[in-house]
Amino acid sequence: MMRPLSEMPREAAARVRFVLTDIDDTITDEGRLGAAAYAAIERLTAAGIKVVPVTGRPAGWCDMIARFWPVDAVVGENGAFWFRYDHAGRQMIRRYTLPEAVRAANRRRLDQLAPRILAAVPGCGIAADQAYREADLAIDFCEDVPPLGREAIAGIVARFEAEGAQAKVSSIHVNGWFGDFDKLTTARALFADHYGLDAAAMKAEVAYAGDSPNDSPMFGFLPLSVGVANVRDLEDLLPAKPAYVTPSRGGAGFVELAEALIRARG
Repeated sequence: MMRPLSEMPREAAARVRFVLTDIDDTITDEGRLGAAAYAAIERLTAAGIKVVPVTGRPAGWCDMIARFWPVDAVVGENGAFWFRYDHAGRQMIRRYTLPEAVRAANRRRLDQLAPRILAAVPGCGIAADQAYREADLAIDFCEDVPPLGREAIAGIVARFEAEGAQAKVSSIHVNGWFGDFDKLTTARALFADHYGLDAAAMKAEVAYAGDSPNDSPMFGFLPLSVGVANVRDLEDLLPAKPAYVTPSRGGAGFVELAEALIRARG
């Protein structure tokens, strides 16, 4: 059962040292990052809570986010990699889940699959950010195309899975890739490799914010998982649900989570 954010125990919230967060429709509203949500990221950072976006967005965007946003690292393309910018050393650290040769072979397979999906599901499109992706194929069902129904979205997923690819539904895209990874596996790798935290420590010290089915691995793993209110729009499609739900949707909901965590730290 998803409980109101107000029921998160204060002592548990006070232990949070990291906030992992989806981007689209979790900290954004109608495709735009507002000042209040961005300021909430800065306030969390100033309070000593590291923020790490965990997103389906592409490598090109993630490079910019790691460099320019007040975040500590970023996991992108649903777990294809994590990036972290070392400001002192002026160096971008990139860690990919799969070797370069495997990524290149998978890219060719996805490029061959793309026109077949477009032909099979009328109205869908290649995501506008596809040119900046390294490991997945993003099929747009409502960002820059007229919104498609759930049957069409399910058809996109089925086409990916028929080819042996993984497919995850976000609030705007169906992302498909070849490889045994997702948001959770790569977030755990980041925390083990860089922060030195194992699964038990993550469950005690990490909160997660999201809104979509592709956030379910994170929802199911972290006890302090939080859905912004619009998570209810797709509740029946979530294999695992967040423990808590904010009163407000999108960026306003993320602000509510940030405020609750900062208050808990005193």
